[in-house]
Amino acid sequence: MKLSVIIVNYNVKYFLEQAIKSAVGAAAYCHKQSEQWQVDVWIVDNQSVDGSVAFVREQFPEVKLIANAKNVGFSIANNQAIRASKGEHVLLLNPDTIVPEDCFQKVIQFMEDHPDAGGLGVRMVDGKGVFLPESKRGLPTPMVSLYKMTGLSKLFRSSQKFNKYHLGFLDEMETHEVDILSGAFMMMRREALDKVGLLDETFFMYGEDIDMSYRIIKGGYKNYYSPDPTIVHYKGESTKKGSLNYVRVFYNAMIIFARKHFQEGQDGWYTRCIRLGVYLRAAMSVSFGFLKRIAPYLFDFMLIVGGLLMIKYFWETNVKQAVNRSYYSSAYLYFNVPLYTGIWLVSSYFSGAYDQPWRIGKLIRGLLVGTVLISAVYGFLPEEYRFSRSMIVLGAFSAIALLSLWRMLYHMWNNKSLEFNWNSNRKLAIVGEIDEVERVRLLLGQTRMEHEYVGYIQCGNALDDSRALGHFQKLDELIQIFKLEEVVLCHRDLGSARIIDAMLEYGQKVQIRTIAENGESIIGSHSKNTAGDLYALDLNLNINKPGHRRNKRVFDFLSSFGILLLSPILWLFVRGKFHLISNAVKVLFGQLSWVGYGDEELEGLALKPSVLTPADEFPGSVFDGNTLKRLMQIYAREYSVYHDLNILFKGFRDSGRPTGNKGAKTSEELSANSR
Repeated sequence: MKLSVIIVNYNVKYFLEQAIKSAVGAAAYCHKQSEQWQVDVWIVDNQSVDGSVAFVREQFPEVKLIANAKNVGFSIANNQAIRASKGEHVLLLNPDTIVPEDCFQKVIQFMEDHPDAGGLGVRMVDGKGVFLPESKRGLPTPMVSLYKMTGLSKLFRSSQKFNKYHLGFLDEMETHEVDILSGAFMMMRREALDKVGLLDETFFMYGEDIDMSYRIIKGGYKNYYSPDPTIVHYKGESTKKGSLNYVRVFYNAMIIFARKHFQEGQDGWYTRCIRLGVYLRAAMSVSFGFLKRIAPYLFDFMLIVGGLLMIKYFWETNVKQAVNRSYYSSAYLYFNVPLYTGIWLVSSYFSGAYDQPWRIGKLIRGLLVGTVLISAVYGFLPEEYRFSRSMIVLGAFSAIALLSLWRMLYHMWNNKSLEFNWNSNRKLAIVGEIDEVERVRLLLGQTRMEHEYVGYIQCGNALDDSRALGHFQKLDELIQIFKLEEVVLCHRDLGSARIIDAMLEYGQKVQIRTIAENGESIIGSHSKNTAGDLYALDLNLNINKPGHRRNKRVFDFLSSFGILLLSPILWLFVRGKFHLISNAVKVLFGQLSWVGYGDEELEGLALKPSVLTPADEFPGSVFDGNTLKRLMQIYAREYSVYHDLNILFKGFRDSGRPTGNKGAKTSEELSANSR
């Protein structure tokens, strides 16, 4: 066996499907090019709850599967397959990757041509074809780590001094000797592993690739980065990497690395740098996260207030000149303006004006509803706070104009286009042969995702079907002519290499999604900062829709507030009186939800930890694991605020059950392959 490919999976069945397809295709291509070079593929599943194990057994009987009874972490899972495999080389591959058909042949040939190579990494891009800097990295010494954690490496990306972590000063299109390989694609010589040992199982997740790479170098081998082949790594720097949990887990791994490899005294300095970095990154994550969330609301607030003040000035100057330009007292500025603005913002929020992607129609609807509410409130205000109704009407028109204008300008800036699409459905085309295209169209229809199907594009280099928009070689022109916003590429008809080439060439112009042969999920990624997204039949859930998520949060907030107010009375009906107060406070501040899956995590059904579960709707009943899981899936698919209210009412006696610190996750609860 020339190469053993190992993929560790944890609840990413939809991405895993295409990763295995591409890996099996690359293995077949490699063997076809050289009969002596055989490649086997290993899947190690860390107790996924999304049906990954059954899916792999049914769809890919040719791969070797290890199904763990618990999440043992990235290092242990990989070591299980390394010990069982026989390949002369070992490749650790993430489940959210796509490799081209000639990938394995090229990396094996590279190792043959470089007998001093103990490890090899390749050029990785995200779903938009953007280069991922973690493809090549330097040794994270104390100063290198400090520059990264303080953000200097991002500020000076090409600096040999400040960006040694990602080696930004090295050309991504040239082969280089590097210190550290990425665990998302980590090729290693078996001979080197036999000499330096397997992955250190002290590292549950993160840091094990750094430790392994460094030990390969200390063992007398070299690590290389090669720009060819290029692979797709959907998640890249996933959203979890901006979270406090990531900061804690990743930098704790760095501390383990320092204590293991640096000299006494040096590791103390390194540890202090790491701890400083943790505090800095935590503060930055909280601050930037908060600012990012409130920025649209804050900007809208300033625009509405600005519009009202301009109208006031115009009204006093041109209409009410007789009152010496002071027709409106200070009460208007300090009471009415904030009141009107607050009502408009709240009604816009509940109308969905801040749901992504932004829709002008939802904004206008929210502002008009807010105007009606303001008019109703106006009649109940004391006489001294009742100013001209004309200000309300003019303020509404001003808000609609200003808020719509800045959204259009923002949209055009992001899309580098002067055109603004008022249609809520995204224009979509499918690339493939007509039979596969029709299958994908049916799948899209069943998922009920918002899109406008424009037509199909032949995957060949010539047009021989009048029904087609054009052929694949003209994709760039077709995107412009038909104003396409999404393109679905059929893996069966195009193959991995052509899909990757399309992402590199067109990924910045259109959202590219892919679907595997016989697959039922369409996957893609808007950028390296998103965790990837997909269209799939079983993920079309009410609970994933922004409006329902917003209503659920409002329900949690209002019900918690009411429970706290009425707690002296409600104590009579609850088991665990003091925990009721604790739970209500946690729900009020967003650490918990009243209803969810308890401590369980279900793929595609993401919710905060909860006090109650759908099972509490049936007090006294006992459910087995499969029934409970099905109950939760039904809850997610058919979610409504009424359902939460019903569960809270029926299970209220247990709403005082202890929940512990469910708002924080341990490293074991984090995905073992979210790298």
